[in-house]
Amino acid sequence: MLTTPDKRLALQAYDRLLELIQSGELKPGDVINERRMAEVLDMSRTPVRDALLMLEGEGLLIRYGRALQVKQMRIEDFMDTLQIRMLLEPATARMAAGNMAAEEIAALRADLEQVLASEVDGRADRSLVRGIDERLHGGIADAAGNPQLGQLIRTLRRQTQMFDLRAVPERLTDTCREHGDILDAIARGDGEAAAVEMSAHLQGVRDSIIKRLSKA
Repeated sequence: MLTTPDKRLALQAYDRLLELIQSGELKPGDVINERRMAEVLDMSRTPVRDALLMLEGEGLLIRYGRALQVKQMRIEDFMDTLQIRMLLEPATARMAAGNMAAEEIAALRADLEQVLASEVDGRADRSLVRGIDERLHGGIADAAGNPQLGQLIRTLRRQTQMFDLRAVPERLTDTCREHGDILDAIARGDGEAAAVEMSAHLQGVRDSIIKRLSKA
């Protein structure tokens, strides 16, 4: 079992490796070399090894023999995972209604407005968008008050993230507005509306992916 200092280092390595995957610096199909990653992160191999095992457990890395590879998400995988999210996240939003801190909601709204304003001239910061998305969906999961459900949703989201706004940049404005509608419902404690808005948001993501694929 990891001691507290070991666990802290492993989580730091995990966060940094996850960012490399989400940013596209580590691409689907890339083989992960433990020694090389330890050099890149300027860490010893032990926490990096533990972090790689966590990412493998979440399905972001796939093992082929002794090698680990960044998972190549097939569209069928994406649709299956999104279907599970469409079952879980509306119910989670319903549970979170009225339970999310007002300060957290206000901060998310301010960041959404910033993205919408910068998108007018095409200057939207994609890293900021990813951060908002993570904070919003993660915050809703936390506010629902079920840690196991929250962890499951985070894992499912990470598995689909490579198909999100980077694949469908035209979704940026709609996504910000949909996120705002979800926050509005949660802020006023309207669980049914929060569930409906979350469902509409995820359906919009699904429809945009299908539309993009139909043009491919």
